[in-house]
Amino acid sequence: MEVRDKVALITGSSRGVGRATAELLAKKGCHVVINYRQSAKEAHEAAVQIGQLGVETVVIRADVSDPQDVQRMVRHVEKLFGRLDILVNNAATTRFVRFSDLGRITPECWREILGTNLVGAFYCAQAAAEVMLRTADPQGAEIVNVASVAGILPTGSSIPYACSKAALIHLTRCLARALAPKVRVNAVAPGFIEGQWLRQGLGRHYESVKAAFEEQLPLDRVCQPEDVAQAIVSLITGSDLVTGAVLPVESGMLVLDPINFASRPRRVRTESS
Repeated sequence: MEVRDKVALITGSSRGVGRATAELLAKKGCHVVINYRQSAKEAHEAAVQIGQLGVETVVIRADVSDPQDVQRMVRHVEKLFGRLDILVNNAATTRFVRFSDLGRITPECWREILGTNLVGAFYCAQAAAEVMLRTADPQGAEIVNVASVAGILPTGSSIPYACSKAALIHLTRCLARALAPKVRVNAVAPGFIEGQWLRQGLGRHYESVKAAFEEQLPLDRVCQPEDVAQAIVSLITGSDLVTGAVLPVESGMLVLDPINFASRPRRVRTESS
């Protein structure tokens, strides 16, 4: 896809991977919609910075786990732009709980994580596809889901998080089948991403966990948000014959045998972009 003058909605884009993706698309001339749930200040700061790149930038608050909120957001995008060409499902939440600590995984934990990471992504795709199928040009439209290497290997911040990302990968393939040929649906699967989310979630363990990853990863470093953004944009702007694909962005972690890189802290944290 040629993204110049197209319209992209990136959920959870006030910071991290979402913000980096919005910036990269804007640099290519794409108008962007910044979505957030809690981080209003960061979202508006991102919009100001991205708007300086010469594209239209809109900020919309919406909880992706709420289907009415999602429908309202997508209708607003269509009202403002008359179209929607790209959706990046990036909004996510987690709780940091050791895999062995099964007693601390509650029904609320499952509902919250699956509701945002999996069902929320479906709600966004469902609403966006309705507009895409009516408004996208013959070149088609794109949906990219931000999954995780935790959806492929038994790793990550918690079992519910890992399962939500595994299900998101399968949802990607199901949507690719359902929305073909006009809408292509793909996913990226990042590994350890350096940034505020993991710094806060891992707390004092952050540096030791990061060092353990870097010591064993074949490419010697963890991801930056910009690395994942480049992978997302490559799926959007690359071959029009790629759909239902999952692109790992994990510094070679998947070529190793499954390794418990570091003990996860017992601290519990919930975060939504």
